[in-house]
Amino acid sequence: MPEEPAAPPVRRTRLTPEREAELYEAVLAILREVGYEALTMDAVAARTRSSKATLYRQWKGKPELVASALRHTKPITVADIDTGTLRGDLLALTACADPEQMERDAALMRGLGHAVHCNPDLHRALRELLIEPEKAALRLLLDRAVARGEIPADTPAMEFVAHTVLGAFITRPLIEDRPADTAYLARFIDAVVLPALGC
Repeated sequence: MPEEPAAPPVRRTRLTPEREAELYEAVLAILREVGYEALTMDAVAARTRSSKATLYRQWKGKPELVASALRHTKPITVADIDTGTLRGDLLALTACADPEQMERDAALMRGLGHAVHCNPDLHRALRELLIEPEKAALRLLLDRAVARGEIPADTPAMEFVAHTVLGAFITRPLIEDRPADTAYLARFIDAVVLPALGC
């Protein structure tokens, strides 16, 4: 299905946090029901009793709306974490993970995998609004560990921490048919990530 054309830029009006959260939840619900290709701005507008003009005022189009919804519903962001140790910071990334929510999110991301490869605009929006901000925050987390003397500044594995942690989320369901829950991720951090960083 062809990508819906983006509307011309319009001055944004401020939504309340509650209304924004309601819109994001509706987007993810529709995404789980019909997938990215069949999700339309019309469907979101109808589900949330909004106008398409309101949606386009807040987000340029479907890719930005979906990426923003995925970012908004993350239980915690890397930028919010500072426990004082690298291990504590990495464990905090998984501490508030709800197993059922993680399974729903994993299924959602698997469903988006094909759409990302077929839609350059979605790929760009996910990188700009979700992936790059999280990578930058993770780099700050690692830089703090360097400043504390926990890891050397030239540790080669620093470049691959994001890849490694994301890989744990994706590969456990594939290999073991089980979600990457909090206990598994804690073991993974202790057995793989920290040793790779020289901790």
